[in-house]
Amino acid sequence: MQNNKLLSLIIVLLFGITILFSFASSIFFVVESTERAVIFRKFGGGLDKKNIIAPGFNYKMPWNDIYKFDITDNLVEETIDVLDKNGLNINVDVTMSFHPVYDSIGEIYETFQMDYLRRLVRPEFRSTVRQVMGRFTAEEIYSTKRSEVETLIQSEASLVLMKPGNNIVMKSLLIRSISLPDQIKNAIESKLQQEQEALAYQFRLEKEKSEAERKRIAAEGEAKANRIINNSLTPNLLKMRGIEATSKLAESPNSKVIVVGSGKDGLPIILGNN
Repeated sequence: MQNNKLLSLIIVLLFGITILFSFASSIFFVVESTERAVIFRKFGGGLDKKNIIAPGFNYKMPWNDIYKFDITDNLVEETIDVLDKNGLNINVDVTMSFHPVYDSIGEIYETFQMDYLRRLVRPEFRSTVRQVMGRFTAEEIYSTKRSEVETLIQSEASLVLMKPGNNIVMKSLLIRSISLPDQIKNAIESKLQQEQEALAYQFRLEKEKSEAERKRIAAEGEAKANRIINNSLTPNLLKMRGIEATSKLAESPNSKVIVVGSGKDGLPIILGNN
């Protein structure tokens, strides 16, 4: 009798274990470190938007559904045809980086399900690119105001994507390339080259003016010094300097002939073989 009870218990346990393993994939789940999840309770409460499931090992009732969101930075690369301020057609390649707001994935799912990239991010992104670039000329976008255009696209797209219900954080934006008609592109590049040459020529002129000014100042200084020296050279001073020079030459071991009193101002004349 006891053996029959034990056998029945073992059968029930085995059956329970079999059922448990059969439903294990529907009961237990793992949320990775790069994910967040929300649960949909079919028989009470519906979508639980407030309780965001953090990374780790979790469990649920087998009839409830779990929705996991990748919260890492995602990249969108778009090739977009836009019209510039003058109606010229431009082809641009743009890259944007974004991620969903971690604690708002329930709201994102409620509005866009798992398809928020196609239904929200891409269309708003493309629309903003066209609106912003439509305020500039092709030349400005291609050359002088490229960084300004990037900043405006990022700031305006961020405002749209972060509206209540959207909850998307835009991290960065980059205009990778801009394609223009060859005629327009060549004209812009020619203009930029001429501007660079004009700047280089202006630089050379300024440099030459600075050098001329330096030489003028140096010449004026030298002339002033000569005037001071000339004003200080009196006849008596010159005669004294001549006497000093004659004395030093007379002391030299080289052979020489000194004619006393025969030079200008009565100074000696020194004749020698050196």
